[in-house]
Amino acid sequence: MVLSRRLARFNRVVTNRVTGPLAGWLPGFGVIIHRGRRSGREYRTPINIFRTSDGYVAALTYGVTDWARNVLAAGGCEVEIRGRRARLTSPRLVHDPTRQDMPPVVRQVVGMIGVTDFLHLRTAPDADHVDAGLHGRRHRSGQIE
Repeated sequence: MVLSRRLARFNRVVTNRVTGPLAGWLPGFGVIIHRGRRSGREYRTPINIFRTSDGYVAALTYGVTDWARNVLAAGGCEVEIRGRRARLTSPRLVHDPTRQDMPPVVRQVVGMIGVTDFLHLRTAPDADHVDAGLHGRRHRSGQIE
């Protein structure tokens, strides 16, 4: 049971406006910056997003919503985490009932609401300087300190 469309609308209208300014600074949260498929307008959507070995993953708690469709259609987006931006590319939908790329506590929470679909994004190669700022110092070898 993925969360209802009614709750998604409420969150978009009410909760996102309250959490939006904080989402780029809170652990486990980020702000996806994407463009509308038809309007071309820039949108900023607060989401739960987590680091993976090659980028980030977001649980699609409401299914494939407008922000996810926009990111898929554009082939990427930007994410703002802890006040820094990184460009993300190669979005792909992944169906994973094991929720293996989620942190253990989050894995349990999304499991309770039945989430099995995720959006995986890779960090753009030219975003290393920004990405290093998000997660520590990057050495020439590519390792993060």
